[in-house]
Amino acid sequence: MAVVAGALRRPDGRWLLGKRPAGKHHAGLWEFPGGKVEAGESPEHALIRELAEELGIRVDSAAISHLAVAEAAADGDHPAVVITLYTVARWGGVPTAHDGAEIAWFGPAAMVELPMPPLDVVLRTHLPG
Repeated sequence: MAVVAGALRRPDGRWLLGKRPAGKHHAGLWEFPGGKVEAGESPEHALIRELAEELGIRVDSAAISHLAVAEAAADGDHPAVVITLYTVARWGGVPTAHDGAEIAWFGPAAMVELPMPPLDVVLRTHLPG
């Protein structure tokens, strides 16, 4: 399963993370916002769509840059996953949690202490600054 995620950084150096909702795999863990790449969709378009749906923000393709990839093999009831992380240099609007989700901004030191899914932990190590 192909998944994309966005690393949004405020000028104060904090990164945006969302908390996985109850009832989902990795519920209660913090992750980079994003989601599945749909059939026939480019990863960049999927990221722009997902950030609009999840956070209500507008992102131009010129504002995103590929940063890192993390992979996990299939495990029981869960398919193999490949997450591609992009940095998002700028966006329009104010990120707001949609669908009852929770979001928050975290500095690099605080992120190390957060409970995160294993692939997000790997991706976190690639963040600049």
